[in-house]
Amino acid sequence: MAAITAQAVKELRESTGVGMMECKKALTEAEGDIEKAIQIMRERGIATAQKKSGRETGQGIIATYVHMDKLGVMVEVNCETDFVAKNAGFQTLCKDIAMHIAAANPSYVSSEDVPADVIEKEKEIFKAQVEGKPENIIDKIVEGKVKKYFSEICLLDQIFVKDDDGKQTIKALVEASITKIGENIRIRRFARMQLGEE
Repeated sequence: MAAITAQAVKELRESTGVGMMECKKALTEAEGDIEKAIQIMRERGIATAQKKSGRETGQGIIATYVHMDKLGVMVEVNCETDFVAKNAGFQTLCKDIAMHIAAANPSYVSSEDVPADVIEKEKEIFKAQVEGKPENIIDKIVEGKVKKYFSEICLLDQIFVKDDDGKQTIKALVEASITKIGENIRIRRFARMQLGEE
């Protein structure tokens, strides 16, 4: 079995942003092959992202995006350590999120942030649109319309503007980054300003 060198661990950590122990474990499993170790980490990805989602995020950055001096966005994205906050992959993610906010104009970070009275008001509108249909069908239609509404106004539910396939949500983008970087990541808040807008 190949010896795992400190240099190999460092190289893997720099390319993935994943913690030292995880890198060493993946390299050991991959018998020192860095490419194979990255593949092992990616295969474990979803479970890793879910495990990390409950961890404290006390570090991070405030990323900005300004479009032609007429539209500006500030977004606070948190991570667990200052090391990751300085990681190029994390910073690129934050800039992409800021650019997405500028383009897609969400109102809330997640569906949990939408006030209950706003949801109820929308439900009433949706029910009025399908009046006359059987009660059990109305509930399903309204549920579907609320989900679509969240995908329009909630950042995490929106389709990432840079995704060519039009399938990856911002939530999925963040989860993929959690897997790659090896720390919990959370979009905390954002502000979007457009010149002349009230």
